[in-house]
Amino acid sequence: MNLAIAGTAALLFGSGAYLLLQHELVRVSAGIVLISQSAVLMIIGSSLIRGEAPIVPADKTVADPVPQALALTALVIGLATVALLLALVNRVTTVFRTARINELTTSEAAYERKLADQRRLDRDEAT
Repeated sequence: MNLAIAGTAALLFGSGAYLLLQHELVRVSAGIVLISQSAVLMIIGSSLIRGEAPIVPADKTVADPVPQALALTALVIGLATVALLLALVNRVTTVFRTARINELTTSEAAYERKLADQRRLDRDEAT
């Protein structure tokens, strides 16, 4: 079972790393999601011990609740991070009209020139 979980986590991490190298912001975001889920799966996989509930003290093997709490915390933090990342991707796509990383540099330069021209026109109108 541990080998299957390790293989799945490695597959998720490899897929996420591949998506991080792509040239579109949505795919980069998906890569970050896959890598964070791979980390959660590794935390869960490293703590797979069959045992009694940790609430009942006994001489038997007790399951460790700390990795479960860490996994739950990582899921919540990952969800918040992905929500912020997708909001930023949405805003960048709305402003620059593209989601490709290569086109963003030229779009950003054009956007800065447009803002500079607008400021210059505003100053000329004020005087």
